[in-house]
Amino acid sequence: MSSLLVPYYEHPSVRPAEWDAIVAAASRLHGVVLNPASGPGDRPDPAFAATAARLRAAGARVLGYTDTDYGRRPHTDVVRDLTRYRDWYGTDGVFLDQVGADPEEFPHYQKLAVAAWGLGCTTLVLNHGTPPHPSYARIADVLVTFEGTWDSYRRLPPQPRPGTTGVRLCHLVYDVPPDVDLAELARARGASVHCAVPGAGDHPWGTLPHTLEPAR
Repeated sequence: MSSLLVPYYEHPSVRPAEWDAIVAAASRLHGVVLNPASGPGDRPDPAFAATAARLRAAGARVLGYTDTDYGRRPHTDVVRDLTRYRDWYGTDGVFLDQVGADPEEFPHYQKLAVAAWGLGCTTLVLNHGTPPHPSYARIADVLVTFEGTWDSYRRLPPQPRPGTTGVRLCHLVYDVPPDVDLAELARARGASVHCAVPGAGDHPWGTLPHTLEPAR
């Protein structure tokens, strides 16, 4: 079962070799997160549309990135993003970022999940960045329960498994040394999906996992 989820937030016209490497690896990825403009943008981007088509043709699951601002972003704005991703880029699912983790916020996300399913979403990834209340496992396919630096990840204590079967956990780790095999460590900590990139600072997801870096 594919375990590598790739959030790569660079434009195809600026980093064509990197996107070629992702497409070449498409069949062995859990999914690729598409993020044209911290969301779908105001109009279709032909370069991203072409890349999304290549990814789908190669067998990749394509997920549209949408920020939810920990439940503060209005429902209608998020659904508009999901609709644009479907119509403009033919996405298979959605990667909701900055997702709340408390039970009080769950009804908001449950409504978003219903809207996403109504739009044909087949994969819902919720990026909490921390273990959420167990209720979220009822609506998600993947829960991101860690996002942070390698230094923080090394000290991460064991995480509780959600009570609902079928949901997969994901760990997103940046500033990772090239000799680290995160897949094995993530599995040992209960996460069957992961991504480890060398990037650091404010924009770590502008780098690829070492295993996907194109030849120079």
